[in-house]
Amino acid sequence: MTEKGRHPRESEAVLTELMMPHHANIMGNVFGGHILALVDRVAAVAAIRHSRHPCVTVSVDKVDFKEPIHVGELVTALARVNFAGRTSMEVGVKVMAENVLTGEQRHTNSCYVTYVALDDSGAPTDVPAIVPETPDEKRRYDRAGKRRASRVMERRYDQGRGE
Repeated sequence: MTEKGRHPRESEAVLTELMMPHHANIMGNVFGGHILALVDRVAAVAAIRHSRHPCVTVSVDKVDFKEPIHVGELVTALARVNFAGRTSMEVGVKVMAENVLTGEQRHTNSCYVTYVALDDSGAPTDVPAIVPETPDEKRRYDRAGKRRASRVMERRYDQGRGE
């Protein structure tokens, strides 16, 4: 870790899993809950890589399943930290489904997962800043900062401290 922070690429994590019959409903479509569990696992790895601390899930932003994932497809979830606050991090996750026989790939969903890093006593602890370099990283960082500000305002409103 550098004093100024970490680059988003340092947190990158990839999880790939072949979808089997026990992952699916009677129509052969993979359960959304299974995909969410995969998303949470890969995003947790990205958060832990960035913070170098155990991390807990705080929230998952809206998840829309664009199209079904089927038994026999290879699912790949790609994650990286987009933004870091004092103790929390937003991790972006992109889910791809691949027909391994044809090589055809489909982007089935994306979402943002927020994690908080914990110290040895289980209390929130500081995390390194994100240092975006590329135009894409800067775009992700800026958009994540806006989503974070919106989440903070929503939380304050929900707790009766908003306008």
